[in-house]
Amino acid sequence: MSRPSRLVFSDVDETLTAVKSMFDFLAYYFRGTRGPRGARLAADVRGDLARRTSAGAPREAMNRRYYRAWAGEPAARVAELAQAWYAERSRDPGFYLAATRRALQLHRDAGDTVILVSGSFPAVLAPIAAEVGATHLLCSVPGTHDGVLTGQLVGEPCIGEAKRAAVRDALRRRPDVEAARCYAYGDHLSDLPMLAEVGHPVIVGGSTELTARLPRARVLDPHAAHDVPTLLPPTAPGVAETRRVDA
Repeated sequence: MSRPSRLVFSDVDETLTAVKSMFDFLAYYFRGTRGPRGARLAADVRGDLARRTSAGAPREAMNRRYYRAWAGEPAARVAELAQAWYAERSRDPGFYLAATRRALQLHRDAGDTVILVSGSFPAVLAPIAAEVGATHLLCSVPGTHDGVLTGQLVGEPCIGEAKRAAVRDALRRRPDVEAARCYAYGDHLSDLPMLAEVGHPVIVGGSTELTARLPRARVLDPHAAHDVPTLLPPTAPGVAETRRVDA
């Protein structure tokens, strides 16, 4: 009898995609709906959050602050333009990081369940999930009232410790799957809580802060798609796993 499939958790921005989806879509949406004034608004939001983050503001607080910019926007219009954004942006061959995309494909081929874990939101993540075959989204969820975004979140931002909680909850729902056999992919120190919950953490891009905190993790060169098969367990006796994966 075959063993239960693994759960594979993947961050999105700068782990699976080269762009920061939240800000890229923010600029696309407000430029498309308000022209130059909207473009300036999106740039101001991004600049403000960057300054606050550099000054030491918690990423969780900045995630909440980001969603304030969406207050008053029709949820259906946001979802519609998110699809258009993805159709346009994903045509760029550099939109996805080749190695992570290849890794998720191999996991799917092996029967694993792919789950995206992100501080971004469903309208933006849904087309990405569909493309890579992710069956679940664990993410920040904007609140709505009468079909309009409120600027507030439902629950906690899916950042840092909230990612750990989301992964633990997903594992609790699958008691047939051992955490020690599962994988997680991330690029930033804020992904550490998620990465630490599984037996096979993978650091995309080799953050020195992250590798210092989690030395048991494999390191994946985001552009070395040809090296990805060594991430997965050997399929034949006597084939050793490789710990570090890079060009």
